[in-house]
Amino acid sequence: MANSTLVIIPTYNELENLPLITGRVLEANPAVDLLIVDDNSPDGTGEKADELAALHPEINVLHRAGKEGLLAAYRAGFRWGLEKGYEVLCQMDADGSHAPEELGRLLGAIADGADLVIGSRYVEGGEVKNWPKNRYLLSKLGNQYISVALGCDIADMTAGYRVFRREVLEAIDLDALSNKGYIFQVDLAHKVIEAGFDVREVPITFEDRTLGESKLDASFAGASLVEVTKWGVDKRGSQITEMAKELGKITQYEFSNSKLSRLGAKLDGAPENAVNMLSEGFKLGKYELSNTSLPKLPKQLSAAFSQAEDMVREGVNLARYELRNKRR
Repeated sequence: MANSTLVIIPTYNELENLPLITGRVLEANPAVDLLIVDDNSPDGTGEKADELAALHPEINVLHRAGKEGLLAAYRAGFRWGLEKGYEVLCQMDADGSHAPEELGRLLGAIADGADLVIGSRYVEGGEVKNWPKNRYLLSKLGNQYISVALGCDIADMTAGYRVFRREVLEAIDLDALSNKGYIFQVDLAHKVIEAGFDVREVPITFEDRTLGESKLDASFAGASLVEVTKWGVDKRGSQITEMAKELGKITQYEFSNSKLSRLGAKLDGAPENAVNMLSEGFKLGKYELSNTSLPKLPKQLSAAFSQAEDMVREGVNLARYELRNKRR
């Protein structure tokens, strides 16, 4: 191990691209090692990888028995890198769509304290080149939907250009990631966020491949969005239920001295009533509770309040159902 940073490049039939991408990585980033994870490519990519490794000590090759998908390739690459002691591990496509010349920007954010850095097409300064308009819109709007559904502030959750601190990968159960389409990218980023790590985006220019054939087809989008919708429903349902319970406790404490009494609501201690009241008087409730003598609201409740107005509209019935079942 000559360096502490490892760039993992999965390959399947990338014979034309492999010499180009490895050359660009080494020229632009002399302080990194490479791991080529080849899925027994029938076009000879694995053999070419061995040739390159013989010429460059920074290049390593991991041969796998067959094509098992991108997630399986990255899992194998992450584990190889962790076992070898690398401190920083990077994801990069072999087709040149992730410019190695921009890797320094991602590594700079890691050096600045980030735990996961995503090379983003959809933050200010990000760009996509050579994509048909319909594919661009599918990707951008899909990412906007994912962000809303999961309640996160990341603009490009499906991006594959990423840099991780080893502690992040050690903390996440890689075997539990969803293998439906390319949704594992979203699942991994979401789990990292939920675990409390520092996740940041930096702008990149994504350029569609010019050599070889894309491994992506349109069907992945439908499967991915269905999966994300399930996660979002589960998350919102639990947030609403928890918010209702906490708000019920707080409201009982403050009700006697609060202008909330003007709503005419009579609380009997049931969290269902707190949800009903919230849907009628969200703005007033938020103002009143923020000016009470109560200590600072718990982090989870504060986050829920910021989304409460929309969440109540879409989830009040779900909350009632869940809470009634809990009381039985």
